[in-house]
Amino acid sequence: MRSPAGKEGGRRRRRRGCAGALADNNADWMGSLPAALRSYPLSNLAIPGSHDSFSYWVDEKSPVGPDQATAIKRLARISLVKKIMKKWSVTQNLTFKEQLESGIRYFDLRVSSKPGEIGQEIYFIHGLFGIKVWDGLKEINTFLEQHPKEVIFLDFNHFYAMDDSHHFFLINRIRSAFGSKLCSVECVEYVTLQYMWEKKHQVLIFYHYRLCQEYPFLWPGNKMPAPWANTTNVRKLLQFLETTLEERSRYGTFHVSQAILTPRVRTIARNLIRGLKNTLVHRNLPMILNWVKAQKPGVKGVNIITSDFVELVDFAATVIALNDLLLEEDESATKS
Repeated sequence: MRSPAGKEGGRRRRRRGCAGALADNNADWMGSLPAALRSYPLSNLAIPGSHDSFSYWVDEKSPVGPDQATAIKRLARISLVKKIMKKWSVTQNLTFKEQLESGIRYFDLRVSSKPGEIGQEIYFIHGLFGIKVWDGLKEINTFLEQHPKEVIFLDFNHFYAMDDSHHFFLINRIRSAFGSKLCSVECVEYVTLQYMWEKKHQVLIFYHYRLCQEYPFLWPGNKMPAPWANTTNVRKLLQFLETTLEERSRYGTFHVSQAILTPRVRTIARNLIRGLKNTLVHRNLPMILNWVKAQKPGVKGVNIITSDFVELVDFAATVIALNDLLLEEDESATKS
């Protein structure tokens, strides 16, 4: 059942009608944006994203990931420990396809090789291993084939148990999956929807590793700063988001506002069975969504906003609706 905050967001979304997209169907929201917004830099638009985007499925039967401390790896030999880890590792319920159809366009990706496995296969990871990256990329590409005016951001920001040969393998997978859809590094302010459509590009890859310099389609990680509040306190989170927006670079980068709460060890210890969603997310999402509704995109405003469990409220629709404020700003400027 949708929360009261979610219903309010949905009503606002339908009332304002940004992009002409329905609240329950944002699969083509970029392609449906008013003409005036198609020439805005993507860094100035409000774009919904997901945190640990791939974690809708993690493998309890696989080894604990190399992103975990040695003590956790030892404890995980007990089967119950992995079940508890799953409750705290999963931050999304929707698959890539479902997230894309709901309007999510930015994906936060952490990847790893699987120690002891022969070959160079790369997997998504968040405490426990997820699906193969290749399978995720294919799923995303299938959506893009069906929605040629939608643009996505894939942010590969954490790598584990990977040497250069693993990176070359992954980069070749990325190129194989998307081919000519990949957008080469360019001045951020030049990258608009119109620019992407003219060049038939749909994918921007951000790669937080030095090899990005060797490939024109890998944007360096510093073009996608994502300040992290690292707090369980929602008020501290919102203050952090405000402060980092004020400090945001006006030009030359995109910007991620991570509207997420991060459990501490004692949080997990006190709420072992409840998990992340029931401990931190459910009760704080309405306040976080209210903060989102009060934002404005643009040079001095929000750009990409990420959340856990993006389907629990009308998160994507609420973020997308913020772009109407840019139209109102244009209308006011014209009248004056």
